[in-house]
Amino acid sequence: MATLYGVGGSPFVRKVRVVCAEKNIPYDHEPVFPGQVDRKISPLGKVPGWNDERGPLSDSSIICAYLERTRPEPALYPRDPYEYARALWFEEYGDSALLQVFGPKIFFKKIIGPRFMGQQFDPAEIQKAWDEEAPPLLEYLESQLAGDWLVGKSFSIGDIGVATQFANLHQAGYRTDAKRWPKLAAYVARVHARPSFKTVIAEDDAFLALTEQR
Repeated sequence: MATLYGVGGSPFVRKVRVVCAEKNIPYDHEPVFPGQVDRKISPLGKVPGWNDERGPLSDSSIICAYLERTRPEPALYPRDPYEYARALWFEEYGDSALLQVFGPKIFFKKIIGPRFMGQQFDPAEIQKAWDEEAPPLLEYLESQLAGDWLVGKSFSIGDIGVATQFANLHQAGYRTDAKRWPKLAAYVARVHARPSFKTVIAEDDAFLALTEQR
């Protein structure tokens, strides 16, 4: 059986776990932190790492693309060339643009630093990132939502890449203002209500709750 390496709470580990849940792919889960994963599995020491009968892989986007090829149904990558490219774009938007604000400036400062590294955080700095840097990112997503999903009429890797970042945002205590960004707020709730996301988020929340009690 395949093994997924990476601690709960990582948006990138969550991406792979959601893909596995959507495709009903079994795997063992080794919840290791970045830097603790075997470099033979993840040469850069980052999570997630993946290892199966074919060998090791690292980077969530690479792993998800691989899983799509090994288990094509249900498809998470559009068949139409333009929609395929758009889905990859939104996956990257989550991995880079959203991560840069939601990750180190909000989730890391409020959750990871204090609980795992003994760091204190300045609430004003976090609020400043949320008030000044997050709105343009949310405005863009609001403008792109014409239906239930970001691309076409089907749930895709683009939705996974974006919604996984919002899970960390929620864990840090921040949520999209439904009055200001109604389509986006409804969209995030819709994606997170899928059984794949709902289960993984619940497990991540339970893990983070344990760290709060340390």
